[in-house]
Amino acid sequence: MMKYVHYDSNGQSQLGIHLDKGIVSFAVLEELSAGALQLPQTVAQLLQESELHKKLTAWLEQASATTAISPEHYIEEDTVRWLPCVPTPGKVLCIGLNYRKHAAETGMAEPTTPVVFSKFSDTVAAHLDTVPLPALSQQVDYEAELCIVIGKKAERVSKETALDYVFGYCASNDVSARDLQMRTSQWLIGKTCTRFAPIGPYLVTADEVGNPNELGIRAYVNDEKVQDSSTSDMIFYCDEIVHYVSQYMTLMPGDIILTGTPEGVILGQPEEQRVWLKDGDVVTIEIDKLGRLTNTFKAAIPQ
Repeated sequence: MMKYVHYDSNGQSQLGIHLDKGIVSFAVLEELSAGALQLPQTVAQLLQESELHKKLTAWLEQASATTAISPEHYIEEDTVRWLPCVPTPGKVLCIGLNYRKHAAETGMAEPTTPVVFSKFSDTVAAHLDTVPLPALSQQVDYEAELCIVIGKKAERVSKETALDYVFGYCASNDVSARDLQMRTSQWLIGKTCTRFAPIGPYLVTADEVGNPNELGIRAYVNDEKVQDSSTSDMIFYCDEIVHYVSQYMTLMPGDIILTGTPEGVILGQPEEQRVWLKDGDVVTIEIDKLGRLTNTFKAAIPQ
């Protein structure tokens, strides 16, 4: 499976693809293709290139392309600094209480319409980024989520065509400061602290993923599995979400939608058993076909 990657190389933002043997940069692919490929320079341009994935896939399937990519062209993952696979989303939308078992564990009724809230775009963080624990919160929680990446302008689209407007998907963590979130009826403060929306590491196109509601989704804290479910448990599936949101706002290429979390979050545990995220905790979100997103949490430095 081919996955798009966004990373830093010598202080320069780079795009590439991840194959079985490692990362190959767009610059190398262009050179090897001898003019057959004209590849974008930014994620924003990538999202606008609706036919690029087909062209790139067709080129890679040629025997000449297979032999052209030699070992020295591959970059090992552990040698790059990851950047967010969508670095500057115009909108970061989130769907609350969207898994049946998660609604049950929190004692809340299943919603009859999607619960939509937002984060700011500067909450987006990359794979392996450190996530600071807010100084004024003692109850920071993880939420493994499938993230939808919009690829075409979507305005009042039908449910039947909604997924045609999706470029692809990535893993995400809707980090939540529960004590701040529940302080008022508006969740914003508890949801939009610094780097509270890690996404990545890969951006995988919709055709590679297939049905987004047939994916296993898991979370680990310090290698202990704490969430283990399937996107099939969503109350509102991905096509329903894109359809619903597009009735009220215009979705644009690069907008992202975090689609809710399954059961297993700290908030869903009995109060006396809750152990909130602390300094040094490592959280990994794993979704079938999309890879593993890992971040370390660090306590705020006293001022």
